[in-house]
Amino acid sequence: MMVKERFLFKTKAHPYLVLFLLIIIMLILSVVSLGIGAIYIPPLDIAKDLLGNGTPNHVFILQQYRIPRILIALVAGAGLAMAGAVLQGILRNPLASPDVIGVTKGAGLAAVIIIVSFPKSPVAVLPISAFIGAAIIAVVLMIFARKKEAQPNTLALVGIALGAICQAGIEYFMIKFPDDVNSTLMWLTGSLWARGWDQVWILLPCLFFGSLLFILTSKLDILNLGDDIAISLGEKSKQVRYVLLGISVVLIGLCVAVIGSIGFIGLIAPHIARKIVGSKYKFLLPVSAVFGSIFLLLADTLGRGLFPPIEIPAGIVTAVIGAPYFLYLLRRERKK
Repeated sequence: MMVKERFLFKTKAHPYLVLFLLIIIMLILSVVSLGIGAIYIPPLDIAKDLLGNGTPNHVFILQQYRIPRILIALVAGAGLAMAGAVLQGILRNPLASPDVIGVTKGAGLAAVIIIVSFPKSPVAVLPISAFIGAAIIAVVLMIFARKKEAQPNTLALVGIALGAICQAGIEYFMIKFPDDVNSTLMWLTGSLWARGWDQVWILLPCLFFGSLLFILTSKLDILNLGDDIAISLGEKSKQVRYVLLGISVVLIGLCVAVIGSIGFIGLIAPHIARKIVGSKYKFLLPVSAVFGSIFLLLADTLGRGLFPPIEIPAGIVTAVIGAPYFLYLLRRERKK
């Protein structure tokens, strides 16, 4: 089985240097983001507030709103980016990502059902329902992925079709429960508005499942060589693929449950990372994770800072950037 050039084990830049620089950028952006919002806080005041010497009002805003919001952006962005990188690897499809192949929409439909039908349900029900919705779409997609004739563009179109079906279900529930349209639309657009420490705790399992993906990076590299080679090397490719898919679905379900249907992070971050550090997952996965964190944090910061006190949902910002990039990738794939 031939392996396309984009999935060969090649390293383009020193990965540790790239990762170090990206982490520095992420930390700087985090500090800048702390000060941006309806109430602007200068960097020097941020340092005083964090050390306990600032004004009570600023301390309250930072501790109760902006710090947890930044943590959510960092963890959710990394989770979606890692899930996208894994999906692209196990499907050997450069267009695969949680939103493009419909997994995010599946999670969104399940979550919307809970939001509008059971508004007083426990907090833990939402991520569980989002996980179930994402898992159903993922299983259906894997059925198509097993067909030998399935091409990357075909799988992308199947995912878009599945996403359209889920979107129709979402719109049905919005019509059926018009009183909850505003909260549903805000959630579906994808936003970090009004997120706090409760949502941070929901995302904590992402750290565990993300660590599992790092442990399995060598198996991802073997899978990218093709099933025949993987089997000859002693790997149970089918079982490994389903384990990796399951971990990715958990990450997607948790992230979507907290931040809503924010798209294109799982598509753009792995592609940029692959262009810089190559396709070996030992380096691709952590660089993708940091890129995803930066992307979501930047989108949320821009949404808060462009027209304060009005906030633009982060999902709109990521869509403005991601949609043209997806069209570029789709056009490039059609030429090959």
